[in-house]
Amino acid sequence: MSFLQRLSRTTVSSIRSFSTARPLFNETTTTTTNSSAKGLSQFFENGESLPKQIWTGRSWKASELRLKSFDDLHKLWYVLLKERNVLATQREEAKRLGINKQIWSNAGRLKKCQKSMARIKYVLNERQREYEQLVGEKAASSSA
Repeated sequence: MSFLQRLSRTTVSSIRSFSTARPLFNETTTTTTNSSAKGLSQFFENGESLPKQIWTGRSWKASELRLKSFDDLHKLWYVLLKERNVLATQREEAKRLGINKQIWSNAGRLKKCQKSMARIKYVLNERQREYEQLVGEKAASSSA
């Protein structure tokens, strides 16, 4: 029996007793924050298809991001991209199970991710414009 068939059988039987903390994999599955998570387990938070909703922090401010190096911004971008993919997986899983948006919604976390990613792009664009302006000024002063 394939993994998806086993998953659908366990999912159908557990819909009657709905819990957002249903483990999708066994207890030995690593969390999403662990870098050794491979394959599909990367798209699930703590090995659960719909984990308990927790309070999360705020999105990154542009002033904080301006203090970061390019490498730090690059790493943060991919952390946020992975978080966005995890949240999209959870949203699709809730939709597949027919769970009402009032019961399960991660829209707040998704919005924070999107804001932070947009601010990273903004900060990198600011740096690019500054660089181009300095190069243009240097070329103008050397030709004069």
